[in-house]
Amino acid sequence: MTTITELWKEFQLPIRDALHFADGQSFDVSLTPEASSGLTIQAPFDLSGMLADDPSWTSSVDGLVETDLGGRGLLWGGEGSYGSEGFIARLTTDRSLVWAIFFMDSNPFDQIHLINNVATFVSTSTVEITVDIDDPRAPIPMM
Repeated sequence: MTTITELWKEFQLPIRDALHFADGQSFDVSLTPEASSGLTIQAPFDLSGMLADDPSWTSSVDGLVETDLGGRGLLWGGEGSYGSEGFIARLTTDRSLVWAIFFMDSNPFDQIHLINNVATFVSTSTVEITVDIDDPRAPIPMM
């Protein structure tokens, strides 16, 4: 089991603008409103190393909106422990993590719009993040 899947069992995510995959890969991200996806994926980092310095640097997450993908799982968006935090995630049918993206300053995500394999998550402060649900690192064409 990876560090992120252990955290997810308790509905916890690290307090860092980052994309996490269940296989243990983590990448820094930044909100980039001018990008077609609304974010920029940056360098990978070692989540276990980060949490070794401060294991309590996590936020409890709670879903506000979900979209059922049938037998393919679900998309989930919501809030962290603090009012400015938001997260988006893809989960399996049993709510295990596929991937999650956490933002410290997006505000909670309360809308999901899905067209084919592309989902747009919208926060209460109108931050929009658009991702390919199979791989949020994949480029999104300008619409």
